[in-house]
Amino acid sequence: MIMTLNQALTRRVVRRLCRPLPVAAIVTAVGAVQIRRIINSDREAKQWEITCYSSVPLRILSRGWGWICNKELPVKYRESVYLKYAQMFNVNIQEAASEDLSSYTSLCDFFCRPLKEGIRPIDSKENVVSPADGAVLNVSKVTSPRVEQVKGVTYSLETFLGEHSQDKNEESTNTEVCEKDRNSSCIQSLLKNKENALYQCVIYLAPGDYHRFHSPVDWEVKLRRHIQGELLSVSPKIARLIPDLFSLNERAVYIGEWKHGFFSFTAVGATNVGSIRVYVDEVLTTNERKWKFGSKCREVFLSDSEGKPLKVRKGDPFGEFRLGSTIILIFEAPKDFKFHIAPGDKIHVGQAISCNHI
Repeated sequence: MIMTLNQALTRRVVRRLCRPLPVAAIVTAVGAVQIRRIINSDREAKQWEITCYSSVPLRILSRGWGWICNKELPVKYRESVYLKYAQMFNVNIQEAASEDLSSYTSLCDFFCRPLKEGIRPIDSKENVVSPADGAVLNVSKVTSPRVEQVKGVTYSLETFLGEHSQDKNEESTNTEVCEKDRNSSCIQSLLKNKENALYQCVIYLAPGDYHRFHSPVDWEVKLRRHIQGELLSVSPKIARLIPDLFSLNERAVYIGEWKHGFFSFTAVGATNVGSIRVYVDEVLTTNERKWKFGSKCREVFLSDSEGKPLKVRKGDPFGEFRLGSTIILIFEAPKDFKFHIAPGDKIHVGQAISCNHI
C-alpha cells in the first residue's frame, strides 16, 4: 500500500509527540514512589526526595483537575456526584445557602458554595478572627527568620513573603524583605512599631471544608505578590515532613497594615487546587500553564477608586479556593497578644483567634 503524504506527516508528528512520553512516565513513576515514601515516613524528607516529589507534573494534574471541576455536569448526575463527595469528605450540606444539589452546575460551584446567612457570625469583641473554616496547623510568635510551619519543621520567612517594595512610590529593588541580619533585624524590618512582635497563624482547609475565605481583621491592603512555585500537597501530614513547604509552593501574598502595623494574608496553592480567586484582585490568575521566562514574582499595588489603599473590614468575603488549601497570616501586634486557639483545633470563619481584646 502506498502511504499518502498526509499519512506520512501524521506518523512523523505522532512519533515526535510520543518520544518524550517514556521519560515523562519514568519521572512521574519515580516521583510517585517518593510521595508514598515521604507520606509513610515519620522523618523529615531529604532534599533528593523533595526533588523527586517536585518532578511529578503536579501543575499539569492540577490544571486537568481544574478543567474537570469547571465542566458543567448534566443535571441528572449532580445529586449523586455531590452526595458521594459529601460523604467522602464530611461536607455539611445543611449549612449551604442552597441545599438543592442540582443547582450547582459544576464541582467547582459545589466546592465554593456560599453558606446560609448568619451561619458564621463574626466575633464583635476580638480584633482578629478566623479567615476560614479549617484545622489550625500552627500559631506562634515569630522570633526567627526560620518560621515554624509545624512543630520542628520550618520555612523561610524572607522567601515566603517575597521581595520588598512596601510603597508604590518606593524605588523597586531586588533586595528581599529580610535582607539584613538573618536574626532579629529580619523581623524588625517588618515591624512598624519596634516595641511590637510578629505573629503567625496557619490554617489548613480540607476538601470538605467551606472553601471561601474572609478578612480576619479591619485593614488596608496595599499590594499583592503572586509568587511562582510548586503545587505540592499542603496536608498536615506533608507539612510535618517537608521543610520550606509554604515557601516552595505558588502563593498570593497580600500585604498591608492594620491598627497595630504590618499585616499579611497569604493564600497558598496546592495539588489539585484548580485556582485561587480573590474578590478584590480580579487580575490574579493562578495555576497558569507557564510564566514569562525569568519571572518569579508579579507585584500589583491595590487601591480604591480614589487611589488610596484598599480598605477591607473584618469578616468581609475575601476570596475562595477551588478546593482545599492553606491560609497563612503573619502580622504585627503588641507583645502581650495572646492566641485563643492551638494547633489541632478545628475553627470556623468569624471565630475569635485572639483572646485579650488587642
